[in-house]
Amino acid sequence: MKTERVVIIGGSSGMGLALATELVAQGTEVTIAGRSKDRLEAVELEVRKVVTDIGDEQDVERLFKTTGEIDHIVTTAADISGAYQPIREYDVAAARSSIESKLIGPLLLAKHGAPMLAQGGSIVFTSGIAAYRPGPRGSMVAALNGALGSMAAALAVELAPIRVNAVSPGWVDTPIWQGVAGDAKDQTLAAMADRLPVGRIGRTKDIADAIIALLRNGFITGTVLHADGGHRLV
Repeated sequence: MKTERVVIIGGSSGMGLALATELVAQGTEVTIAGRSKDRLEAVELEVRKVVTDIGDEQDVERLFKTTGEIDHIVTTAADISGAYQPIREYDVAAARSSIESKLIGPLLLAKHGAPMLAQGGSIVFTSGIAAYRPGPRGSMVAALNGALGSMAAALAVELAPIRVNAVSPGWVDTPIWQGVAGDAKDQTLAAMADRLPVGRIGRTKDIADAIIALLRNGFITGTVLHADGGHRLV
């Protein structure tokens, strides 16, 4: 039987690393890509590692020249440094890295990655709860996450029969929270856990399992899968 081959952008930490770990355990041939060579080299999995900035079109094109035919592309990359700002003082330049990683990057992955996908292949973007439950100072993050759901739907039509979907995590305990909440991280996550119907914050494996469900189900396309612990309900 043919070995499944998956490319994960953002696979050196957080949700992407959890996904790579799950897939490797299932016998999948995994390529992880990210901007940090040090973080990639620190990953202790039997995977291919390619330094790639998905906001750089030449980098994305070069990535897929190294992969050969693949079955799925997943991006969990999210540089939101500078994205959370009050709108009356908004510095767009400070948020450009967020726009590149969350919107331009996924577009480039579809442009250069789709030709490499085998029959039955798919692309999965990572959106987020901010699109549905935005908070103060989060207009850019809400806009980018919402745009990914719309992009997935549009590309599902344009690239058919390639399937294109998005997973929308709720609050998940990942390193990104250190930058968002700083020393208040634990207190902030605990307060949200008390609100959620499931009674806890998400784990990276929760999101990995949701993404794998999208990879495996050949009848799902143009869809946003919400893995948010019921956050949209409260």
